[in-house]
Amino acid sequence: MSDNDKPAIIKMSGISKVFFTEEVETHALAQIHLEIRQGEFVAISGPSGCGKSTLLSILGLLDSPTDGSYVINDTPAEDLSLSERARIRNREIGFIFQSFNLIGDLNVYENVELPLTYRRMPAPERKERVQKAMDRVGMAHRMKHYPAQLSGGQQQRVAVARALAGDPLILLADEPTGNLDSKNGAAVMDLLNELHEGGATICMVTHDERYTEEAERTIELFDGRIVSEHDHLKKDDEKATEVA
Repeated sequence: MSDNDKPAIIKMSGISKVFFTEEVETHALAQIHLEIRQGEFVAISGPSGCGKSTLLSILGLLDSPTDGSYVINDTPAEDLSLSERARIRNREIGFIFQSFNLIGDLNVYENVELPLTYRRMPAPERKERVQKAMDRVGMAHRMKHYPAQLSGGQQQRVAVARALAGDPLILLADEPTGNLDSKNGAAVMDLLNELHEGGATICMVTHDERYTEEAERTIELFDGRIVSEHDHLKKDDEKATEVA
């Protein structure tokens, strides 16, 4: 099945976001039309202040648009109650943050397990999921370590494992390499590519042009609007073209 034949799990139509203060209206997003299909790796790029993080917050049901419609997995977001939004965030969306957001008083195992406890998942199933996620990111040998005992790159791998453990519909990555040096940043991107090749759907916000090339498709924002959208020829496709 080609990517175009796969179902769209994210559909945005006419999304706008306006922030109001006593004196100023700030138009953060304007007329965003966006679809993300199952198994895609999409990068959202643009300069600081262009609306990337606002868009990701709406995608992650952390914020609501001022206008427009957003449908996630065939469910209109505007119809969701606060508790239903929280349930979808916990079960269907895996968040990867620039600042890792690990809890310093919990060890690696406990950090990855925590979102699963909110589901009241039985302990044996939680253990199996944590182990599988830690194996996927190559951090199973650091289960008992605490965040302060890990490098930045290792902490981000743990954060990725935490997102994966819930078997989400989509991974939302907000500047996942932003707090890392180039070596660790490249390693995290390699990990995201491995996850995508394994079937994960990923939407990544980044201002780093080196990493937008890693995605299948890049959507560029400027002043809250989509100004360009283009597909990338992946390395495997390039090799196949050269051979042909």
